[in-house]
Amino acid sequence: MSEKFDGPKGSDESGDEEPALKLRLPPIEINPNDNQLQYSYGLWYSKRSVGKLSDRRYAENLKLIGRFGSVEQFWGIYSHLVRPSDLHPSSDFHLFKNGIKPMWEDLANRQGGKWAVKLRKGLVDRCWENLVLAMLGEQFMVGEEICGAVVSIRFQEDKICVWNKTSSDVATTARIRDTLRRVLHLPADVLMDYKPHTERLKYGIIKSQSEGVVKPTY
Repeated sequence: MSEKFDGPKGSDESGDEEPALKLRLPPIEINPNDNQLQYSYGLWYSKRSVGKLSDRRYAENLKLIGRFGSVEQFWGIYSHLVRPSDLHPSSDFHLFKNGIKPMWEDLANRQGGKWAVKLRKGLVDRCWENLVLAMLGEQFMVGEEICGAVVSIRFQEDKICVWNKTSSDVATTARIRDTLRRVLHLPADVLMDYKPHTERLKYGIIKSQSEGVVKPTY
């Protein structure tokens, strides 16, 4: 498990039997005078349900806030958002490349994984903004490997994650780890946790079978 960071020393459609794994959205129109980003993105919000069926309701709770492909469009959305620290506990913001849904089962995510770092209360706003700007500015320098990032607000602590496409690419996942540590100003002794999504998918299927329902969970 990762250690908690105490401060610096930062309209979809369903596919076959799986829920809304392939996004089909119209192109993002960008003003010719705007500063276009290398990739376009979608910003999502979710609030986790409580109770036995909370995992299965994950997809239903995902709400697309907006999409952008330029610096100006990003600030047009971001400047109207509440800070992560003002969100209700059990809430998440998800910033993912356009066309990728923030679900383990999305085709772009299936063979990937995520780096995670826990934050003590009071640090999440600065860390999230640093991470977002680093992503948009291509500071990770791993091309298309970055899928997105998530900030999760919880009662006792908060968490930031970066998702990538290929968990088996050791060199790339190491570069992402090192860049994340730098942009969040993490001390060298803070541990970061990496988990491939295949482990979570396997657990989800086993869990569903134990409940008598063979269905992926989120």
